[in-house]
Amino acid sequence: MSEVQEPRILIVDDARDIREPLGQYMRRHGYRTRLAADAAEARKALAEEPVHLVILDVMMPGEHGLNLCRDLAQGSRMPVILLTALTGQDDRISGLELGADDYVTKPFAPRELLARVRAVLRRVPPEQPSPALLRRRFAGLVHDAENRRVDLPSGQAVELTPGENRLLGLLLDHPGQVQSRMRLLDLLHGREARAYDRAVDNTISRLRQKIEENPRAPRLILTEWGGGYRLAAEVETLA
Repeated sequence: MSEVQEPRILIVDDARDIREPLGQYMRRHGYRTRLAADAAEARKALAEEPVHLVILDVMMPGEHGLNLCRDLAQGSRMPVILLTALTGQDDRISGLELGADDYVTKPFAPRELLARVRAVLRRVPPEQPSPALLRRRFAGLVHDAENRRVDLPSGQAVELTPGENRLLGLLLDHPGQVQSRMRLLDLLHGREARAYDRAVDNTISRLRQKIEENPRAPRLILTEWGGGYRLAAEVETLA
């Protein structure tokens, strides 16, 4: 396996006829798997043994899958692939903005899910430290990625969602460079479907509301018409 040695995957789905055959399929393809029927079992499993990736059903009895997804994104930034029967675009975008790395719509082919697992693990190698542990200053603001916040020049701290935190981090990685919507979407989620680039626009809009003095006339996150977005500030990494 090229990504990692014996990657560990947690499969969370209340449907036994989905999670057990899927677990067997993933094991046949070189992955160690653990199964959970709901969010409570998943939390217990993660406390006992860390995994490299979580395959997570959205609609489950008890705690909603999106709530667990948000907590995973806020903590270790463990890669998450959502399994969802929801077909609405807004529902899918909500999962991506909460921090999911990809999603697969039910019913799905196990081979497709396997391909997405491999792709996510290539983009987010478990053995590499997360880049989201940096503190960086730009235009008098400080992005504290580990705690998902931005400290404003006024001294006020604004909290960021996982999606906002990751997107700001990507812009800070490439100050002054235009990042297309599709490139940002691919770096954030690995999605190839152009229909979902609105997730980036929505996140940029919320970021501007939080960090720009005048969100209607932004001076930090600039729109490049026909291109994408650019961070118009110098970036300094702090100790």
